[in-house]
Amino acid sequence: MTLAAALACAPVLASDEKNKTAERLDDAASLFSEVMGTPDRAIPQGLLNKSYCVVLVPGLKKAAVIVGGKFGRGYAVCRAAGGEGWGPPAAIRIEGGSIGPQLGVSSTDVVLLIMNEGGMKRLTRSKFTIGAEATAAAGPVGRDAAAQTDAFVTAEILSWSRSKGLFAGASLDGATLRNDIDENQAMYGQRWSSKQILPSGARPIPAANKLLEVLSKYSPRRVG
Repeated sequence: MTLAAALACAPVLASDEKNKTAERLDDAASLFSEVMGTPDRAIPQGLLNKSYCVVLVPGLKKAAVIVGGKFGRGYAVCRAAGGEGWGPPAAIRIEGGSIGPQLGVSSTDVVLLIMNEGGMKRLTRSKFTIGAEATAAAGPVGRDAAAQTDAFVTAEILSWSRSKGLFAGASLDGATLRNDIDENQAMYGQRWSSKQILPSGARPIPAANKLLEVLSKYSPRRVG
């Protein structure tokens, strides 16, 4: 392909990638809304309100359960300054590891809560491994679930998965979270890292509005 042809195709390719990004952001919003829409089988409200960040990865594919394979793409969103509202999303990838009892299913959604400043700082790294570098635990389910055990109190990350309608706590030990620079470029037009996005206080892109509205609906501010 000539340089002129490549330049001519660039706007189309950029537009197509932005459309895919918008779809993934909407999928992340739908995932969280559906999970929280049934309180008796959702993330306990008390834990959600204490969280510093949320990571949503919709639709991990079966082929990705191979060790070293790519699980999927999603978004990390952290509280805005002062704990009121939510800041701009940063794109992430999950690679390697397994998803506890969900191994082998055709498609799995993953939800992570980042529960303290230490976990939030790990999100700003280029990559980190759950279990090895960040303490993690499978999260409880339901509004009345006991959320004060030592594992939940000390964990930097709580994790859940959803497959075939079943939402439950899941271990993601061994999985690596890394910056998705390509997706960040599609969102912001710059090859920014999570470290540049999450604490920036930047205005989120319009395509993220639905996701931020859903997060604010269920937890408008951090408590505790």
